[in-house]
Amino acid sequence: MSAMVIDGKAVAATLRTRVAGEVAALRYQPGLTVVLVGDDPASAVYVRSKDRAAAGVGIAAKTIRLPASTSEGELLVLVRQLNADDAVDGILVQMPLPKQIRSAAIIDAIDPAKDVDGLHPFNAGLLQSGRPGLVPCTPAGVMKLFAEAGVALAGARAIVVGRSVLVGRPVAALLTIADATVTIAHSRTRELAAECHRAEIVVAAAGRAEMVRGDWIAPGAVVIDVGINRMPDGKLVGDVAYAEAAERARAITPVPGGVGPMTIACLLENTVIAAKRRRAG
Repeated sequence: MSAMVIDGKAVAATLRTRVAGEVAALRYQPGLTVVLVGDDPASAVYVRSKDRAAAGVGIAAKTIRLPASTSEGELLVLVRQLNADDAVDGILVQMPLPKQIRSAAIIDAIDPAKDVDGLHPFNAGLLQSGRPGLVPCTPAGVMKLFAEAGVALAGARAIVVGRSVLVGRPVAALLTIADATVTIAHSRTRELAAECHRAEIVVAAAGRAEMVRGDWIAPGAVVIDVGINRMPDGKLVGDVAYAEAAERARAITPVPGGVGPMTIACLLENTVIAAKRRRAG
């Protein structure tokens, strides 16, 4: 079997085009502010990509860069200022933060109506309740890739490998809302390979390079690889052993070029959603 490659770049490009059309039809320009604390190279590259993508669809994007020595109190003051700024529709504080700043304290301080990362407990609660809210960007992108691949989720056996609040848990919630039968697995799951082999849908989000091997995948399964890991030789790989899994899966996302582009595209979509809801209310 040769798996269909789910092209996240193409799906993201289509989504960005749609978002640009929505922005052009508005009587105002949605505003997105990203806060970058410190000089983590990967975060800096990611933030630049967000800035370019936002500008490309007509969103007023601004990045505030703070030194790594910034205190939690100083960052909280900035977040509160952004909460009060009517020109700002979306706030994203780039993770990870320096060790002196508690991520949870910052996330909790963001106005849920501007929480375009979808991580505030209010938005997380709405998701778990199956009610409309701002959905985390990567999980939202995963669901769009399923739709693009024509995957029938209702009644399907799905496994999510990884239980993080960023990806694993919200993906599991979205799959449950879509009527899949969902198992959440993690590093302490017994017989993990066998659990994966029982699934028709595998979402790998464990943060371990090529952890999910090809013989874990049932013939004809659909595999979404959320992981991105840099190997000693500089090569980027996912959480799935791609070449092995592609021989057994019906459809699979590559790394890079799969889920990654969807995250930024869904951030832009969330910013427009937040702007419309705020300004309509």
